[in-house]
Formats: sequence, structure tokens, C-alpha cells
Amino acid sequence: MPNFAAQQSLFRAYDVRGSHKLFTPDFIEALGKAFAHLYTNLTSHAKTSSEKPIIVIGYDVRCGSDNIARILTDILSQHGIQVVQLGLVTTPMMAFWAGQYQGHGIVVTASHSAKDILGIKWLINHKSPNSTEIQRLYQQLTKSKSRKSLSSHKGNPDPNKTLTSIEASSDYLTDVPNEQVATTYMTAITQVFEDIYPSDKQESEPSLPFSNKLDLKVVIDCMNGATSTIAQRLFERFCRQVIVLNDTPDGNFPKGTPDPAEPYRLEQLQGQVLKHNAHIGLAFDGDGDRLMIVDNRGKVVTPDHLLYLLAQVALAERPKPLADSLPASQILFDIKCSHHLPTLLAKLGTQPVLSKTGSSMMRQQMQRAHSPILFAGELSGHFIFNDGRFIIYDDAMYAALRLLHWLSISNNLGNKTSLTDITQHLPAVVNTADHYLPMPKTSEEDCSIVEQLTRLCQYLRNLVASTVDSNSDYHPLETCPSLSCRCATDKQYTTFEQARDLLPIGTKLSCIDGVRLDFAHGFGVLRQSNTSYNLTARFAGDTLDDLKEIQAKFAALCRPFDQALAEQITAIPVE
Repeated sequence: MPNFAAQQSLFRAYDVRGSHKLFTPDFIEALGKAFAHLYTNLTSHAKTSSEKPIIVIGYDVRCGSDNIARILTDILSQHGIQVVQLGLVTTPMMAFWAGQYQGHGIVVTASHSAKDILGIKWLINHKSPNSTEIQRLYQQLTKSKSRKSLSSHKGNPDPNKTLTSIEASSDYLTDVPNEQVATTYMTAITQVFEDIYPSDKQESEPSLPFSNKLDLKVVIDCMNGATSTIAQRLFERFCRQVIVLNDTPDGNFPKGTPDPAEPYRLEQLQGQVLKHNAHIGLAFDGDGDRLMIVDNRGKVVTPDHLLYLLAQVALAERPKPLADSLPASQILFDIKCSHHLPTLLAKLGTQPVLSKTGSSMMRQQMQRAHSPILFAGELSGHFIFNDGRFIIYDDAMYAALRLLHWLSISNNLGNKTSLTDITQHLPAVVNTADHYLPMPKTSEEDCSIVEQLTRLCQYLRNLVASTVDSNSDYHPLETCPSLSCRCATDKQYTTFEQARDLLPIGTKLSCIDGVRLDFAHGFGVLRQSNTSYNLTARFAGDTLDDLKEIQAKFAALCRPFDQALAEQITAIPVE
């Protein structure tokens, strides 16, 4: 039985992802068996146990993804599980097709990651797994017995290598033609806009006859990812002119990592928007669940502003029954978003709600019964509608089309404004990008750096808010309650003045996902990454001086625990 200790690092907060070298033949087969156990076990607990599970499976453009999907398909079919093969699809398309059956689906994708990374996402009853369920899958995987025939593949990490010992059961396989996969998905999206903008409305009502294409010239960068096969066809259904860049599926990603959140990856799109005098530029990541946009002047619209615009779309286009039942809908945004965003959302008449980073975690909240969350978005470009019109999933192409229609409707009503005109009135900030810092080493007994920082900030906040007179008396910092922990706060002291300087009165502290501090003129976040064993740091301020001050405060807060970390925070450059 192989030891999969090295592969444990692949099992992350909301998917399986990591170096292609770890996707060995033995591991892929064991993972297939673990999935078979997972989905078969669902049936055993179902009310109608006679109903066999149906799983849709697709893959992205990465080298090796198609072969992994084939192996998983073969193993699942061998276990009596009906598998619907989708071929090359975006992750949202997998989610859509899963919804046509029982809500179970697997897509082999590493999303926006570099070309040497492989990964897998999956759905169970329409929902993404949480971190506990992902770890449970790993535990099941370690129980799987390897076939003897695979022993000859020692040291071969290539997922492209065919495992000839595995033969699929054709009785349990259904191949959906590529054309049907795409057409059914596009038809469902078309129906959404026919419902929102029916052509038989009274003239007094805002209308956009669906038969008329939007008078827009749009440039799209597919980044050689999964949207390459469908983006042009889909957007030509709705827009007068569509220009597509990098629309050849290529797992080597010749123009760079397929992540539109990376500023350098938008430079080509910015140039082409200006060259063609286009109204807007759209960029999708490798598996089609992230969206970034460029305005008519070639300027990147910040994800915070895009989230705000899409929240307006969601509010304006709510079905009337939903608007009546949820007049004060919630808008979910992640912990890395701008400190201005809650105020902007509140002015729309919504309730802004801060969330952990991670679109799958947001979806889990939205999929709860009677959820008041109408829309959710995060800084990385994931946007999710929950208005009953389409799937509850972060579909970048669908979100882009919702925005394009809303902008066109605004113009048809006489508001001849460009995207630039809208966004230039929104508050801007100076910020750093997300920076990944090495996790400081601590002994097994000690708390993590995030836990220590959380405890310190809570203590300082309470000290500042207390009725202690402003004097120079020293106050001992709160130490870890664990007797075995040797946290650096032990025997550390602070004055009231020092505490108030670090966390002035009115500073807001959130500990739902690491440590976020909101000051009067900016914010900072330090949290454990969901996808790697690193700390993620991000800082923003209304001015450069504000940002530098906040950065310095975080460095000072971390210095008692780790001097090197404090220096790394100070050295983070401004975007």
C-alpha cells in the first residue's frame, strides 16, 4: 500500500490542488476509489437507496487534466456509478450540468494556477465540500488498496500515462457531445435574459427587446483557458461586436499564468480595448470562474468597484417575489475588500456582510435554506448571484453578461454614461497586492502567528476601550492560556499610550479570517492562505501615507512574535 503522506498537502481549504509531480498513477487511482466511496455512500444514506448516483465529469485545458478525468471516470463506472462525460468545460459549466442531474460533479482543474499545477474540484448535492469533508476524502484515500499492476509505475509522476489495467464499464458511461454541452448551457443563459427583459413590456417600462443585440463592442481575453471554446459564440449572441484574444485552448499558457487578478496579465487586453475603441474588456481565468474588466479608457476596474456594480445589477434585476420577500437583502463580500465597500453597499439599501475569503465558503452560506444573501463577491474576481435565475455559482461569463445588459439598459433610459463615468466617482484607494509571506516557524506547543496576533489585537482593543486613565503605567500583555505555549507575548508590556497608538479608538477588529483591522483611512489584513502554507498580507489606505502608516502598525504588532515577519511586512511594495 503506497504512502500518500506527500499528497496530504494537496488537500486544501476547498479543493485538491498542487504540483503535477504529486499526481502519480497510484495517487490518481486511490483518489478515484475515494470518490467512488464518497458518492456511493451518498446513496446508502438516501431516502431512495435504489437511486444510483449520477456524476458529471469534465476537465480544463491543462496538460494531464483530460487523462485524470478519464481515469476517475473509469474507476467510478467500475463501481456502478453512472458517469456523464462533458469533455473540456469551464468549472461553472460543470456546475450547470451537475444541476441537470443530481447535483454531483467533478472537474479536473487548477483554476488560475500556473501550468505545472493540477487540481480537482467537485460538488456533492450542488454544494462544494468544506475543509473537513476534504480532509475526510484524504483519510478515505489512505485506506484504498493499490492494484498490483500499478507497482511497475514507481517514480512516474506523469498523469498522462495511461493506466491500462483500468477498464471502464460502458453500461455506466454517457458521453454528451461537445455541441450539446455548450448549446444547452448557452440556451439556459439566453432564457435568463428573456425573462429579465421580455420584449412585450409596456413602453413606459424599461425594456430591451431581446431580439436586438447590445450595441457594444467587447474585447475578451480567454487566457488560453476553458472559456476559449465557448466565449465568442456566447457573447456574439448578445453583443454587436466581439473580439476575442488568446482563444486557443493551451495548457502551456503561452502568455502567462491564467489569472486575471495579476495586473501584468491584463496589459494585452488594455491595449486591445484602446486599439479597437471598445466599450469594455473582459478577462476570464483558466476555468472560467474569475472575472476582471477593463473600461473604455483601458483602465482596470478594481474588483471592489466591480463588486459594487454587480450588486446594483442584482438589486435592480431581482424577481418581484424575491424583492417583496427580501426588501433588505444581504450582500456578501470577503475580508480583503476595501473599507469603503460597506458604506457604498449600505447606500444601496442592502445589508453588507463581511465573509471569509473563498467563493466556495460564500456559496455554502448562500445555499442555506431561506438565505437572505442576494449577491456575493470577493476581491479575486469571484461573483455569485442568488436570485433564482441561474445556478448559484461563480460563473465569470454569466456575471459579465449580467453587467453588460445592465449597462446597456441604463444607456437606453437616457443615461449615456460610460463605465469610466460610473467608476470615476467611486472612492479609490492606494493598496498593496496580496503578498504571500513564509509562515513563521513555531514549536508544536505554541500558537500560530495568526492566533498570537489575534490575541494581542483583542487585548489592545480592550485596553484602549477600558476606563484606564491615560498614564504611563505598564500593563502586561495577555499571555496564551495554554501552559505549554511559549508565546512571545509572555513578559511583554505596553503602555496605554502605546496601545492607543497601535489601535486608536474606533479601530474595528475582525477575526473571522485571520486578523483584519479597519482604521479611519484604510485597513490591513493578515491571514492564513487557503491554498498554500503561507501568510497572506494586504494593506490599503486613502492615501500613500495612510497605507504606509497602516503597514507600519501591522509590522509593530507582529514584531514581538517574529522580527523577520515584521521586516517582510514593511518591505511589501505598493501597487
